[in-house]
Amino acid sequence: MKLDILVFAVHPDDAELGCSGTILKHIADGKKVGIVDFTRGELGTRGSAEIRDEEAATSAKILGLHARENLCMKDGFFQNNEEHQLQLIKMVRKYQPEIILTNALHDRHPDHGRAGDLANDAIFLSGLRRIETQLDGIAQTEWRPRLVLQYIQDRYIKPDIIVDISEHMDTKIESIKAFKTQFDSPNTDEPQTYISTPAFLESVIGRAREFGKDIGAKYGEGFTSRKLLGINNLFDLK
Repeated sequence: MKLDILVFAVHPDDAELGCSGTILKHIADGKKVGIVDFTRGELGTRGSAEIRDEEAATSAKILGLHARENLCMKDGFFQNNEEHQLQLIKMVRKYQPEIILTNALHDRHPDHGRAGDLANDAIFLSGLRRIETQLDGIAQTEWRPRLVLQYIQDRYIKPDIIVDISEHMDTKIESIKAFKTQFDSPNTDEPQTYISTPAFLESVIGRAREFGKDIGAKYGEGFTSRKLLGINNLFDLK
């Protein structure tokens, strides 16, 4: 299946927190969108890998994704090396997206920045025809998307572009809360974490309000780009 947008996320719930409003907006516009999670989040303090698999599947239904899969890299210990780059190259060539959204290039969690670098390097290499890959025994064709953006995660980063997600904010929160072990288990016996308190989800909403205000909207999601972005017409700007 060819996708219009492919989202790379090192942990299940990264995409929901960082760019699910943008996902919802483009699916509503008829675009095909999928997520590839790198790890199962097995090092998380709460829940388990198996439960997070179920939560990710629930969120995928809420978002209306056309595809979601997990590469089962080792949480916390994956590296930006040939082995892991080839895994991502296969995904880029499998789905042939026009746009890829991926983890922030630096953040509070060290996995996020490392994943952002891994994704950017693999995306470049995916366009080189002399790197040969196969999927299910069939040779793949080189592919490189026309646009790569990094969603902004815990730490504030000044965005290069902001997407108006005002119509989709409620469903964004619903998709985040699908990860009940992480965000919505007030009666659990498991320990509280940085992201499990109500204040964390309030901060996600506050960030969306801040980005929305910057573009004259109620809610927004911000993205950064490693290269300058161009437009064909000044009237396309909000």
